[in-house]
Amino acid sequence: MDSLPQPFIQNLTVAFGRDKTVDWVARLPSLLSLAASRWDLEPGAPVDALSYNYVCHATMLPSPTRRGAGGKVILKIGIPNRELTSEIECLRAWGGLAIHPTVRLLAFDPENGLLLLERLRPGRDLASLADNERATEIAADVMSRLWIPAQDNPNFITLKGWFDELQNLRPRFGGGTGPFPARLLETAEGLLRDLFAEDERWLIHGDCHHYNILSHGDEWRVIDPKGVIGAREYEAAPFMLNPINQPRPEIKRETNRRLDIFSERLGLDRQRLWAWTVAHSVLSAWWDLQEDGTGGEFAIACGEAFLDIS
Repeated sequence: MDSLPQPFIQNLTVAFGRDKTVDWVARLPSLLSLAASRWDLEPGAPVDALSYNYVCHATMLPSPTRRGAGGKVILKIGIPNRELTSEIECLRAWGGLAIHPTVRLLAFDPENGLLLLERLRPGRDLASLADNERATEIAADVMSRLWIPAQDNPNFITLKGWFDELQNLRPRFGGGTGPFPARLLETAEGLLRDLFAEDERWLIHGDCHHYNILSHGDEWRVIDPKGVIGAREYEAAPFMLNPINQPRPEIKRETNRRLDIFSERLGLDRQRLWAWTVAHSVLSAWWDLQEDGTGGEFAIACGEAFLDIS
């Protein structure tokens, strides 16, 4: 599909490699046809910002097993991988619980990387709110209704598995810290030893930030859960880095207030919320780091600001 945005192709290439990306892009038209045939859909235009999955609007057509037609849904197609499988399992686990503010998973095919989801309307994301405190309060309310004790499911990602990736950081830079400020990395390493001293097993979203919390009528619902087993305090950490790549001259004041709100509304320890926030800034920068040593600058800058907050 020649019309796919180049940044989308670049994201896939970095994440999955060139060969797998080229093969998947070539298969995408047939995957769209497969989903359309299987679920009686008429696929429409893709969403404005494609990141790591092809996401498009779709219309449900008449079928012998369904009354009426014209229902608007979302079709998501990704390269099959552990995160996509974990997302499906997470939405399934949450789907039977009415109190959970999540997008509904209508159908799925993990082997082909297909998810059929309800369409949230109007679908405005939390980044559209200019009021930092109000956005944080909404996020806290959403988070409070998400978490459930983790099930024994090998398909879920673990927070420990994510942070174990940082063991590759110093070897990559010959025992040094590379582009990571020594104070930031050393602080994060020390915090992580304490944070993982307790084995907490909650099923959390794992990427619950402004762009993954959307309006649906008078409610707010989450999309794109990672499906992570770990500590509840981590859930607030990705939120602290967002809105991403935007000027944040008041980041220290804003983050202090966010910590207060999350601690008060969720009944969680403020110091542990802060510790996970610092640790996540390093992990986020590590994930964004490119072969040439660039990337991750925004997360590192946020992390350095977070160090001066406690």
